[in-house]
Amino acid sequence: MKSFESVLITGASSGIGEALAVYYAEHGVKRIFLSGRNVERLQAVKEKCEKFGAVVEAKKIDVTNREQMAEWIADCNKETTLDAVFANAGVSTGAETTENIYNTFEINVMGVLNTVTPTVELYRQNKSGAKTVVIMASIAGYHGLAACPSYSATKACVKAYGEALRNQLRPEGIQVNVVCPGFVKSRITDQNTCPMPFFMSASSAAEIIAERVAKDVGLIAFPWPMRFAAWLISILPNRISDFIYASLPHKV
Repeated sequence: MKSFESVLITGASSGIGEALAVYYAEHGVKRIFLSGRNVERLQAVKEKCEKFGAVVEAKKIDVTNREQMAEWIADCNKETTLDAVFANAGVSTGAETTENIYNTFEINVMGVLNTVTPTVELYRQNKSGAKTVVIMASIAGYHGLAACPSYSATKACVKAYGEALRNQLRPEGIQVNVVCPGFVKSRITDQNTCPMPFFMSASSAAEIIAERVAKDVGLIAFPWPMRFAAWLISILPNRISDFIYASLPHKV
């Protein structure tokens, strides 16, 4: 099992990102680099982590800014060799307006690319470190969902990208893990009006993710009943899956 001395997490001001930061600080990670869009929440997460003795740097940064992300990740790696980078930043779409649709794709897809691509370039140069990339997808990425077309499409994209990248980079000693959580307490799920089966806390999700990343589980999808249901529907003929989805409650 791999252990980390340094981690970088995007989207760390709330939800799973915050919970991962606190988990790693509590479990002895010495250097933690965090980014987010809300300075106040990010500072609060930084202070939580510092209580466990971690040295934490927090930066407000837009993951859709390719140049800023590459520069920030490179600067962090200069301070200490990065062991693990979590491409965690993401948003829900809300109303499927033109602006919201483009915003969802920019953050959930391009934000991931802007995190992962410079990280992989650095890992190829690093002579030490655990060299781990973790991509946050979703159970929603198993099949297009009428309740959230843009969100599920972006998560399907980064899920497929991460799975392919894992096999491509393995010979280079770079570990890639893809995470597909179900309903987890976050600012995203706070907006949901639909039923959320197997709802769990962000801290529980972070523990599952961290433990399975340490074991190098390629696809970390949970809880298992939702993973099984999503997988089953994804392989059914469209006529059947359409009928199932039409019978489910939708957001209001």
